Amino acid sequence: MATKAPEADKQGEADPDEDQPDAALGRPGPRLDRHSPFYIGFFGGLGFVVAGWLFHEFERIGGVLILIIVSLFIAAGLNPSVEWFQRRGLRRSLAVSMVIILFLCGVALFLWAIVPVITKQVAEITDNAPEWFDQLQRNRQVQELDDQFDVIDKVREYVQDGQFTSGLFGGVLGLSLRVLGALANTFVIIVLTLYFLSSLEKTKTALYSLAPASRRERVRKLGDRVIESVGGYVAGAFVVALCAGVSSLIFLFAVGLGEYAVALAFVVALLDVIPMIGATIGAVVVSAIGFATDWKIGVACVIFYLIYQQLENYVLYPRVMSRSVDIPGAVTVIAALVGAALLGVVGALLAIPTAAAILLITREVFIRRQDGR
Repeated sequence: MATKAPEADKQGEADPDEDQPDAALGRPGPRLDRHSPFYIGFFGGLGFVVAGWLFHEFERIGGVLILIIVSLFIAAGLNPSVEWFQRRGLRRSLAVSMVIILFLCGVALFLWAIVPVITKQVAEITDNAPEWFDQLQRNRQVQELDDQFDVIDKVREYVQDGQFTSGLFGGVLGLSLRVLGALANTFVIIVLTLYFLSSLEKTKTALYSLAPASRRERVRKLGDRVIESVGGYVAGAFVVALCAGVSSLIFLFAVGLGEYAVALAFVVALLDVIPMIGATIGAVVVSAIGFATDWKIGVACVIFYLIYQQLENYVLYPRVMSRSVDIPGAVTVIAALVGAALLGVVGALLAIPTAAAILLITREVFIRRQDGR
């Protein structure tokens, strides 16, 4: 029995390869060494190729991403109006419907009432531009400069011959395509804004659910604060621009530029949304047309905009923005410059609320962690 025991033991022991379904294919080899040069080089190169491909694809859809970001910011700007209706007792769905109806009515009213007037006044400004050049040429100092550099004649020929429009838009076909593209982008932004506004709460809930359960409450509060600051900034910028446009409209009618008042007031309001330089550019445009019409009107325009910009910078803007964004002046300048360099006018518009959101997250997350709180 003793001699048979080892044989019995050998018979009782099962071959580990016999129980495996792929035993006939052989025993698996060792795993790849993640520290081997082949592994690091292959997967590192593969990651580099994928990253380059993704960067190229994101570059191709950059225009669409900008439309999405602008729509999100506009939806955040309209959200305070929805919350205002909710505080008055309306449900979220009814409040969103009210804001959407008012928003669409405002856009339709603007297109119906303002656009024809602006188009007519812009045409009048274009028709009167050669006469303004003649008036500038009669000025002694301007004439001396023009004799040296021949600037006015070149600019007049450039405008009258259509080279300005051709160079800027690529001819009539290019201008038409630009107009159609702008209308299409406006339509897309309006549709996306309405979708984002109606589904804002669901979108926030879905995004907050991605955070760990232990930190979800804090993420929710930080996210709500960021959206509130962005919405407050967008709404505040619209209020400041509206005040600039309305005050300019009243002033231009009073000073004797009623023929171009609506168009110029719209330009001032539109440019006033751009941080730092927008209001100054609008003031320069209006003052230049004022000087071309009458030097007294030009002087009045300069004085008015110098006074108004001081009131806007030190009285109106701080009061409107005090509850939305709280960032130092240096950060505002840097953010606007970086945003303009990256995305042009759109980047300058979105830079300040983005900087405010980054500062908020930095204070509440990074600095607290550094302080051990």
